[in-house]
Amino acid sequence: MLYRKVPKNGDELSILGFGAMRLPVDKKTGQIEEEQAIALIRKAIDKGVNYIDTAWPYHGGQSEVIVGKALKDGYRARVKIADKLPSWAVSSRSQMDEILDQQLEKLGVATIDYYLLHALEGDSWNRLKALGVIEFLETARACGNIGNIGFSFHGSHEEFVRIIDEYNWDLCLIQYNYLDTGNQAGTAGLEYAARKDVAVIIMEPLRGGNLGRPTPPPGIQALWDKAEIKRTPAEWALRWVWNHPGVTAVLSGMNTDEQLDENLALAGDAKAGTLTALELKLIDKVADAYRELMPINCTGCQYCMPCPAGVNIPSCFDIFNTAKMFGQTRQQAQFTYAVRNGGVRGNKTYASLCVECWECMNHCPQRIKIPERLKEVAEYCEADGMVDIVRGALS
Repeated sequence: MLYRKVPKNGDELSILGFGAMRLPVDKKTGQIEEEQAIALIRKAIDKGVNYIDTAWPYHGGQSEVIVGKALKDGYRARVKIADKLPSWAVSSRSQMDEILDQQLEKLGVATIDYYLLHALEGDSWNRLKALGVIEFLETARACGNIGNIGFSFHGSHEEFVRIIDEYNWDLCLIQYNYLDTGNQAGTAGLEYAARKDVAVIIMEPLRGGNLGRPTPPPGIQALWDKAEIKRTPAEWALRWVWNHPGVTAVLSGMNTDEQLDENLALAGDAKAGTLTALELKLIDKVADAYRELMPINCTGCQYCMPCPAGVNIPSCFDIFNTAKMFGQTRQQAQFTYAVRNGGVRGNKTYASLCVECWECMNHCPQRIKIPERLKEVAEYCEADGMVDIVRGALS
C-alpha cells in the first residue's frame, strides 16, 4: 500500500480509501449484509487501508452503524474515520450538535478524525455560515469530538475556489475522473486546493463504477486494445487519478472481495507521474470517445448558470447523459436525480422548473437548445414519483 501525506497535519493516508456508500446488500431486502460488510472493511484495513469514509444518509443511515461495528476489536486505532454533516438537513446551530452526537454514538467513537460539510456549494455554504457552522466546527474540534475539518463538493469551479479561500480547510472531497476534468471543481480546482495545502480526496474515480465496467462500449474497448500495456478499464481510470500528485487519496465504494483485491493491487504501485505521455494521450482519446456518446453535448462549463428559475442545468444533463452512456436503469438515474436535484441536499433544482425564458441560450458555448433538452430530462427522471419517494427516504 502506498501512502501520501495530508499537508497540514502530516497524517499518512493510504492512497486507497474505503468508501462506505456502496456496502454489500441483500438483493431481496436492500439491507446491508452486515457480516459480509464488516469482513470486507476489516480485510481492507488488514491490507493497509487506513481511511474509511461514511456519511449520515448512506444506506439509509446504517452505514455509520456498520462502520462502527467493523472498527471494534482493535480496528479503530488503525484507521482515520471521515464522516459528514448533512448540510441540507441542518436548520439551526443546535441541530449541528445533535447530529454530531448521534454520529459519534452510531460510530461508537469519541472522535471523528475528519469531519466534512456534506455536498457543499455556494448557497449552502452561505446558509451554514449564517447558522454558525464555523463556530460549531471549531468548538467541536476544541472539545475533541472532531479532528480535522473539510467539505465535500458538487458545485461550480468558481464556488469551489471561493469556499477554499474563505476558511482554513484541512481537506476537501471532490468528484474527479478522466471525464470530469472540466466539471465541478475539475483539474483547476484540484490543483488550486493542493497549492493551498488542502488535502484532496477523490470520490467517483470510476463515475459510479461506470468507467470500470469490464465490458465498455465497443468503440471504447477498441481504444484500450491499442495500449502497449493491457489494463482493465478500472485500472486505467484509477491510475489516471493517482497519477496526479495533488491527489491525497481516492475513495472506492467496494462491495466484493474481487473489487477490493483489484484495487489493493493497484494501490501498491500507482505512484504519481508514472503514466507515460502516450498512455495519457490514449486516456484523452477514450474520454473524447465517451463524450461523443453523450446524447446532450454538455461539458459542464456552468456558463448557463445561474438559472433564473432555479434549475441546475449541468447536473440535470450530467445525470441524463450518464444514464444513457453507461446503460443505467431508469430507476438508477431517477435515484441519483432525486438526491442531487430533488431537494434532498437543499433547494429543488428540477428540470421541470424551466419556464423557457431561454436566458441560458445566450451563454451556452455548445448552443444546446437547453429548454427543449430539459423537457427530455424531466420526462425521463421525474416520472413515477421517484423523486418524492427518495426524498422521503433520505430526509
